Amino acid sequence: MPIAVTDPTTGDVLETFDPLTDEQVEEALARAAQTYPAYRRTDPAQRAAWLSAAADLLDAENEDVASTMVTEMGKTLVSARAEVTKCATGLRWYAEHGPAALEPVAMPADAVGAVRAEIRHQPLGAVLAVMPWNFPLWQAVRFAAPALMAGNVGLLKHASNTPRTALYLQDVLERAGFPEGAFTTLIIGSGQVEAVLRDDRVVATTLTGSEPAGSAVARTAGEVLKPSVMELGGADPFIVMPSADLGRAAKVGTTARCLNNGQSCINAKRFFVHADVAEEFTRLFVEAMGSQKVGDPRDESTDLGPLATEQGRQDVEAYVRDAVDKGARVLLGGKTPDGPGWYYPPTVLADITPDMDLYAEEVFGPVAVLTVVQDLTEALELANAHPYGLGSNLFSDDADEQEQFLADVQSGMAFVNGNTASYPDLPFGGIKRSGYGRELTETGMYAFMNAKTVWVGADTGGVEDTTSGRAGSAGE
Repeated sequence: MPIAVTDPTTGDVLETFDPLTDEQVEEALARAAQTYPAYRRTDPAQRAAWLSAAADLLDAENEDVASTMVTEMGKTLVSARAEVTKCATGLRWYAEHGPAALEPVAMPADAVGAVRAEIRHQPLGAVLAVMPWNFPLWQAVRFAAPALMAGNVGLLKHASNTPRTALYLQDVLERAGFPEGAFTTLIIGSGQVEAVLRDDRVVATTLTGSEPAGSAVARTAGEVLKPSVMELGGADPFIVMPSADLGRAAKVGTTARCLNNGQSCINAKRFFVHADVAEEFTRLFVEAMGSQKVGDPRDESTDLGPLATEQGRQDVEAYVRDAVDKGARVLLGGKTPDGPGWYYPPTVLADITPDMDLYAEEVFGPVAVLTVVQDLTEALELANAHPYGLGSNLFSDDADEQEQFLADVQSGMAFVNGNTASYPDLPFGGIKRSGYGRELTETGMYAFMNAKTVWVGADTGGVEDTTSGRAGSAGE
């Protein structure tokens, strides 16, 4: 079945790609395996230089790359440009910090009876990345930059609706100087992923995407004993307390819900508002959500473009319809507009109950649900009852409330007085059904490296070794 580029503003198919044949996949795997032994021995400074060169190319080609992403998945041109800039920043972060992170880490030699003890982080080989369409360049770069800096080689299976962006990333990395085979885009369908992951030349995998996709890939990785990192769904809580600046909270909350046309795992999706300020915050939030301009993503005044796929919009429609049928109040939006394209309006729902499908699922579109709470403890209980645990947000100027939130919220990331975001400088990932492992910073680079223990003893020149009697030296 061909892989297609479909314009979400019209539904028109613009270009199709034939998936790689089994023979072509074999050629790609063989090339990666042949490249790795020499690539892993390249000087980290050289890898850093190539990453910097790729960042320069992204900056120079920003407009063209951004336009490609708009065409493939409908994000606004403004946000697409920002994504390209963010990718260049990420590449430069690893170019700047990566070499030092690869230096051996000295450990207390005396404590273990050695003259030298250290940890050496060493690459593993070819890592398979299965990536989604919602941030088509950033998701792939935040895998590629640490993997390549580490000395691994990368294999990218991108989403089927973003093949142009996927092929561009391989091209820009090779033009920056990376050897052929260091990073390869595999234009393949989801049905071909398992065979690639089971191949002995692939040593690890990372996936960003849906919970079912993550479960399938993690299951295969477990069967073949290969390390994996999973960044899956999210239904981030956004808690507003009386001490918050309500106007700012409403504005940031709108951005947090509508970012990327409402299609981000770290979008704020569940809003818990203290009863004392619920009426005022609701007014401000509905007003802010309603001010979002929905339209052509190529128009720089547009805030929200279309959803990426027709099925995606149908899913959002079904969640809203189910909630309304079961008693939810529509405070804003909730109706699909007429006309071409897969548009959906900013929507705010209230009176949500556990029997509604959206209560425990992720709605991948600009739909916010509001719940009134009596205090922070109740907000945290409701927030933590959800099966996902990716990001979380609190708006409060109360130091005790901030500490309670940071201590008790069940999430991989906790943001106070700001919306959840990814930065090269901070670890990124979740807990519970949102996945496991971390991306970004040195943590993301080490995820697919061997933390090798190095112990060097003195040459005793034939004198009997007396360390065998030390505690812990006889075995585990």
